[in-house]
Amino acid sequence: MDTVALAARLLFVHGQTTERMVVTAERLGAAMGVPAKVLPDWDKLTVEFDGTSLSEVVPAKPLAVDMHRVLAVTVIVDRLCNGTLPADQARPALLSAGNKPTASTLQFTSAAAIGAASLGVIFGALDIASLMLIASSAAIGALVRRRLSTLSTNPFVQPLCAGLIAGLIAAVSANLHLRIATALVAFCPCMMLVPGPHLLNGAIDLARTRIALGIARLTYAAIIVLMICFGLLLGFAASGAAPPAAGPSAPVPLMADAIAAGCAVASFGALFSMPWRMLPFPVAAGVLGHAARWALISLAGTNVATGALIACILVSIIVTPVVDRLHLPFAALGFSAVVSMMPGFFLFQAASGLVELVSMGARAPTTLLTNVAADGTTAFLVVLAMTFGLILPRMLLESRL
Repeated sequence: MDTVALAARLLFVHGQTTERMVVTAERLGAAMGVPAKVLPDWDKLTVEFDGTSLSEVVPAKPLAVDMHRVLAVTVIVDRLCNGTLPADQARPALLSAGNKPTASTLQFTSAAAIGAASLGVIFGALDIASLMLIASSAAIGALVRRRLSTLSTNPFVQPLCAGLIAGLIAAVSANLHLRIATALVAFCPCMMLVPGPHLLNGAIDLARTRIALGIARLTYAAIIVLMICFGLLLGFAASGAAPPAAGPSAPVPLMADAIAAGCAVASFGALFSMPWRMLPFPVAAGVLGHAARWALISLAGTNVATGALIACILVSIIVTPVVDRLHLPFAALGFSAVVSMMPGFFLFQAASGLVELVSMGARAPTTLLTNVAADGTTAFLVVLAMTFGLILPRMLLESRL
């Protein structure tokens, strides 16, 4: 009973999709001779055992994303189900898997810096000064997040402080009149904080009619995004600088775009503690998907939402068999592969314009309101297209596997 509950909790809190967690836990219960049923909520799991009056409630909140631990737990469950691991060794083995080391501080910081700089290239920051500032801002934010994780268990403090650091660095750079892409220096480090796996897991839960859990996941992700925006704007306000206004992204050559997308995918894989030997799978999927998006937008003239939809469908078709075979969490791997398509730039630009709109009041020009509405709508449509593009093939292919 404890073994089944422990396995379910470890998978749930470290980012495994709800459906895969339920299936894995119930398979383990059946293999151990105790048919189990897992009922997930936002802050707890209820494990009931068929044919008995026994049940167990396990506190659990799905706040983390750690692919290494999910993989280790799934391997142990497979060994228990196959009979290659004695039942009396199950609990110690699961506890050991749940305590697998996360990415080191050096790895975490380097991944954040490389990923942010890669996103800068994708959005048109090709000068060395801008890329160095983007990487430095993301690295400092990552170090602060690691330090805060040992001081506070509140999950909203870290994105708030990292966003504040990004805003301060961009604002100070603007005040010094450096020849840089100020908007990208501000926005790209913040895009590393966007909680993509939680958005995808929440959307998948809604699609599978786990309404309460899906809404809770999406609310959690929305609050994190709100904290990022608040920290970013607070950084500009503290330095006395106005939030940056950015025009359309500069065109980027296909080769530079694809290489940067691959680096961004690898960086997010490292942030989510993905084993190094498995990184080539999401990197390849991400490069192919981003190349398809580049071709659709640059050559076919489609809008960013349509390009993201088709690219994410392609990525999902590639990734789904891999996550099922390797027992990795789909949301983390899928988001890693498409992170470079996230509309964080439009989202933060809309937030910046909204603050400017409020500060100007009746003096605000009509174009400012139009730009805020356009950026916000674009961000929403891209997120919707990406979510739909990722989860539809996943659910269709999963039912066939």
